[in-house]
Amino acid sequence: MSIRETGGRVVAMPSRRMALEQAPDEVLCRAFLDGEETAFEVLVTRHQALVFSLVRRYVSRPEDAADLVQGAFLRALEASQRVFARFTRLGPAPFRAWLVRIALNLAKNHARQGQRWRPVLVEAVADDVAEAPGESAQEALERAERERRVRAEVLALPRRQREVLTLRVDGGLPFKDIAETLGISENNAKVQFHLAVKRLKARVSGPEERG
Repeated sequence: MSIRETGGRVVAMPSRRMALEQAPDEVLCRAFLDGEETAFEVLVTRHQALVFSLVRRYVSRPEDAADLVQGAFLRALEASQRVFARFTRLGPAPFRAWLVRIALNLAKNHARQGQRWRPVLVEAVADDVAEAPGESAQEALERAERERRVRAEVLALPRRQREVLTLRVDGGLPFKDIAETLGISENNAKVQFHLAVKRLKARVSGPEERG
C-alpha cells in the first residue's frame, strides 16, 4: 500500500502491483506495451498453473513440464511487443488462448522428439512418487503406473480430441474458450471432448482390468 494525503486526510492507496493483479489480461497487455514490466510478471503468475497442467500430459517428468512452462513464457515474452500491439487494436486481449497455443505447440514438439516415455526402473520411479497419506510404497507405485498409463492413452488420442481433453480437464477451460483457442466451433469442442472421454474409458478399462 502507498500513502497519499487528500484534503488533509491520509488515505491508503493500493500499490501498483496490487492494482495490476486485479486488472484483466487486456489491461496488462497494454500496460506492458507502455513499459510496465510488472504487468508481464502478473500475467506469468496468473497463468503459469494452467500452462503447467496442460503440458504435464505430454511429459513423463515434472521437471520437463517446468522447462516447457518456462519455454512457453519466454516465447510469449519474445513475441509480446508484436502480438500485444495486435491485441490492443482488436479489443479484449485473447492472451490466455494465445499462450495456450504456444504451450501446446511446445509440448507436442517435445513429444514428437521421442522424449515422452523413457524406460524407467522401479527404483527410479520410487524416487519420483510422493505417497499419499496412508498409502504404502507399493500403492504409490501402482497409482503412478495408472497415471502414466492414462497419459500414454491421452497421447494416443487423435490430435483434436487430445487437445480438447487437455484444455478441458487439465486447464479447466470452458468450451467457449477451448473453441477460441483451437479455432473451432463450441459445439465441435464439445463433440471432440465426449469422443475423447468415451475412447479413454474403453482403452483404460482394458480386458485385464475388466477381468
